[in-house]
Amino acid sequence: MAALVATRFLFLVGDTLSIKKLPKISKAASFHKSAYILNRFGSTHGPLTLESLGFKNRDEPTAKFETNKVRPTVSTLQVIQGRVEEVKSKRVKVKPKAVAVENPIEIESAPFSAKSFSELGLPPLLIEALEREGFNVPTDVQSAAIPTIHNNHDVVIQSYTGSGKTLAYVLPILSEVGPLKGSGSPVDNKESGKKTDIEAVIIAPSRELGMQIVREIEKLLGPENKKFVQQLVGGANRSRQEEALRKNKPVIVVGTPGRIAEISAAGKLHTHSCRYLVLDEIDQLLSFNFREDMHRIVEHVGKKPSSGPAQNSETVVKKRVERQTIMVSATVPFAVVRAARSWGCEPMLVQAKKVSPLESVSRPPGPVNLSPGPNPGSDLQQSDGVSESLPPSLKHYYCLSRMQHKVDTVRRCVHALDAKTVIVFMNHTRQLKDAVYKLQARGLVAEELHGDLGKLARSTILKKFKKGDIRVLVTNELSARGLDVSNCDLVVNVDLPTDSVHYAHRAGRTGRLGRKGSVVTICEESEVFVVKKLQRQLGVQFQSCEFVEGKLVIQEEK
Repeated sequence: MAALVATRFLFLVGDTLSIKKLPKISKAASFHKSAYILNRFGSTHGPLTLESLGFKNRDEPTAKFETNKVRPTVSTLQVIQGRVEEVKSKRVKVKPKAVAVENPIEIESAPFSAKSFSELGLPPLLIEALEREGFNVPTDVQSAAIPTIHNNHDVVIQSYTGSGKTLAYVLPILSEVGPLKGSGSPVDNKESGKKTDIEAVIIAPSRELGMQIVREIEKLLGPENKKFVQQLVGGANRSRQEEALRKNKPVIVVGTPGRIAEISAAGKLHTHSCRYLVLDEIDQLLSFNFREDMHRIVEHVGKKPSSGPAQNSETVVKKRVERQTIMVSATVPFAVVRAARSWGCEPMLVQAKKVSPLESVSRPPGPVNLSPGPNPGSDLQQSDGVSESLPPSLKHYYCLSRMQHKVDTVRRCVHALDAKTVIVFMNHTRQLKDAVYKLQARGLVAEELHGDLGKLARSTILKKFKKGDIRVLVTNELSARGLDVSNCDLVVNVDLPTDSVHYAHRAGRTGRLGRKGSVVTICEESEVFVVKKLQRQLGVQFQSCEFVEGKLVIQEEK
């Protein structure tokens, strides 16, 4: 003990004892937190910290850095003849990106009702592609989301189904990556297309939604640039997908969690330098069956191993590069808010005509339980979460029918409303085939769509339905999310949805992009209380009706 005290005393007072004569100790031990530095006047400045070395201790939220910039390095200390000298290393000035909370004026001035895409700062080549596809005026959620993403904010986009959320994140990505970016000529963009790194990863919970996103991007890119985007969805040949990755060198990949994580773990998908991570239908991606795959995706996309030499045998630390995290859903339950705070950096909540910091959400909305509970006020408390997810032009009806007569009620409903494109929802897959047979026997062109069908069969049925060759599509919860049929004018619930969130996603299959649509829920007498509860939670009016002589008859509430 005496020898140790003497050694520390000599080290601090600056005796001429050579450092080589000191006992061999590790670097970690020699600069322990209890070490103190004496200035030339002999006074102590407290423990050795960044602040004592001339660096400010910043309490503000961590800012994201540019990919080509370097973080400031801490100056090293050398001990020469008992004297502590500071050797300042070169520091590169890093300009942190603006955090949304610090500049609310910029958010409030966003063009929430832009009359053209040019007002949103999109490049000319991308605007030409939009006009070619018939997109001239942005929707409200696009007007709010595009400038916010352009300003490098992580965002949670919430808007009703069919409001244009896909283009709300696809357009700002295409304006920064791929052949349509910038304002240069097509020749310049071909040169920029030589870059082989994946710059955007889009995750979808289902194959149908993933393929739909790919088709939207391919329309804008054009036939000559289709190779810049590739789908990596389950159910397809993995070897062919890996070969296409190697051959085409896409800059955008769209896929399901399982296949993305699988190819990434095999070392065939390199996303460490990725700039954008999009999680579409985020509330579905947070389900238990996606947990392991999503953990790998979030940990690898936009992160890369540190380039410096390893200091010890511990796991190599991964550092964050410039990655924007974009989460999208028609509803934002509490689990989404929690994930956004964990995976994003100061995320913004983007809604139609409204952008606000996610931290300002005092009570995050969430899915509600339809089973009777002890808290009678829970309906009103949770109605805000899903009311904004419903298309505003929808009409909601419910009619009474016995279980054995529900399919025939669907037939009478279709004829009474003269619906040309109808989606019928049921909860159990085994009942779909019987319902299709009954509808076909009554003269309706109907087909079933569910997960047990093969990929080719599902793709063929969807194409026929969108073309109008199939009038009634009978499906389960599989099609409640991501199925984009712009001309669908009627949704029928043969079986009640499990909660208000599922009702909102089912209803969102019609009334898309401002079109008119109707939602009819067929229930038994004992299920009316569930419909009333949905009405309170959603904040919309459900009209009681019946179908008499080929007409819809509204009944007065008792």
